[in-house]
Parts: sequence; structure tokens; C-alpha cells
Amino acid sequence: MKFGETFKEYLHGDQEWFLDKFSHVEYQRLKKVLKSCRTCKALHDSNQKNEQIDDGKNPTLSQFCQCQSCPTCDQMFFTELTREATNIAGCFSSRVKHLLHLHVATGMQRYILRLRQCFKNDQQALVQEGRMLIEYITMNAIAICKILKKYDKVHSSVNGKNFKSKMRAEHLELLQSPWLIELGAFNLNLNGSDGGEFIQFSGSFACNLNATEPVMTLMLPNSIMLEYDLTCAICLETVFNPYALSCGHLFCKSCACSAASVMIFQGLKATSPDSKCPICREAGVYANAVRMLELDLLIKRRYKDYWKERLIAERAMTVKQSKDYWESQTKYVIGY
Repeated sequence: MKFGETFKEYLHGDQEWFLDKFSHVEYQRLKKVLKSCRTCKALHDSNQKNEQIDDGKNPTLSQFCQCQSCPTCDQMFFTELTREATNIAGCFSSRVKHLLHLHVATGMQRYILRLRQCFKNDQQALVQEGRMLIEYITMNAIAICKILKKYDKVHSSVNGKNFKSKMRAEHLELLQSPWLIELGAFNLNLNGSDGGEFIQFSGSFACNLNATEPVMTLMLPNSIMLEYDLTCAICLETVFNPYALSCGHLFCKSCACSAASVMIFQGLKATSPDSKCPICREAGVYANAVRMLELDLLIKRRYKDYWKERLIAERAMTVKQSKDYWESQTKYVIGY
């Protein structure tokens, strides 16, 4: 079955009630945009005539379409795809936030949810929604990848490949979302195993924290596997109390604060807009950093001794920084 048919079947299948609330890639519409490209069609027809008088050489893709850029496609195709990718990323992140909030609620809401669970067990519903969100983001990511390949094939260009790089630079790469890592950790936490071995959930996510390089993996259709490195690039240890910056890079909170020249107790919200990511050097990535609560919970459950050791060290550093800060403020006010 072709992907277009598979995607259509997915959109109108058992999860249609769920997908009605979300944006998705208009795969068939984008294919029609490519088919309506008159420039490519004219070149195709012209090259077909030339092929008839050719001396027997095998025609190549570049013979059928020589245009590296098409005004008709570029204006409609990439604008539409950018809008759809933005909406999909927004829908996914907002829904995952809501789902995870129900799982890691704090304060009074936590007690209300616990009381509710005495009468109704919502865990199965959470698991089902988590699975549907994973399928939602992966199916749309594959649809974007497929349609960009079709663009390059029709135009014999690399514009589709370049657009994918642009999406990554603008943080619209769906499968690199920190919320997908959070969703994977959420699924593994619901799995309930306390061992540190290679743990699988629903055939999609797996996590190995005991390896030299701790990773979380996501299995996609067609045997495609994505790996998410859980090593902090600053301390070179498994991330503790992890935060994902807007650029997508993961760091321990203490390491990120150190890189941004702020105290741990001040938090990443106190960073300067000019502060840059230690890896990609992009500025302004700290203000909207995502606290990875589910990932931290996963590490706490699977890697207990390490987590406790890091917790003690971070608390000691926080107390020291706080003490030094207020002593300096007191000296500044008093004058000695």
C-alpha cells in the first residue's frame, strides 16, 4: 500500500474522533500542488518529444525536469507545509503538556487526582492517549518527509532537502521535539519496571541508562530508529534535573545555569536574552526552556543511586550559591 493511502486510512480510521481536534499534513492537497506545476509539466512534455529522437540513451530524472525552483510550487507548497508543521508542533506540545500534567500534578491538584483514582482508574486512558500522540507525531513527520522527497523528485532539485534543514533550524523538526522525549519517558514510567535494563513499551520507545552513553530510542515504521542522547554535553554525565532549551539541546539544570552565568536558585528564567546555547551557540534559547519532569522521574526510578548522588550535590551547590549571593548583597548594602 502506498503511503498516501496509508495516511488517508490513518486519518479516517479508528482514531478519527481523536484526530479531528488536531492539525495534520494535507498530504493529498500538497500532491495536487506538485501535479499542477505547469512549468514541470511543460518541461516533461518537451523532454518526452526529445526522447523520441534520442539515440537510444536511457532518460534520467534530470531530463524530465530541469527546473531547480518553481514559482507555483514554492509559493503554495512551502508556505502551506510551514504552516501545517507549525500547527502540528503546537497541537502536539500543548496536548502532551496537558497529558503529562495529569501524571505529574503537584499540590492540591495531585490530591484531587489521587482521590479521583479511588473511584475511576484513568491510567489506561493516559496510556491510550500517549500511544495515539506518538502515532500522530510520527505519521505526520513521515508525511512531511515523503512529500519533500516528491518535491525534489518532480523538480530534480534539493530544495525539499534544504527546506527540511530550514525546519530543523527553526525548531519545526517534529521528531526532535523535547516533548516527544518527555512522552517516551512518560510511557516508560507507566511501564512500571524498576530495573535498569533495556526496557520496551508498546514496541515504540526503549531506554538504556546503564550503557556508557545513555540513550532513548524510538522505533518507527520501515525499521527506522531514532536515538536521543541523554548525556549532558557540559558535565558529560547522564542528565539530572534536565532542561531542554528552545534549540532542543538537553542539559542538567545546574550545568545550564552555569553556562548562562546565573545561580541555580535563580533558574533559567533569569538568564540574559543574549545567553547562548553551549552547543549550537544560538541566543535566546533559555527563556522558554522545557523542564523534563518525566525524564527526571525515569532516571530517578531506573538509576536510583546516581540520582540521589546528584541530588545531594545540587542541593549543596544551591545552598552555597545562595549563601554567597546574599552575603555579597549584604556587603553591598551595608558597605563592608
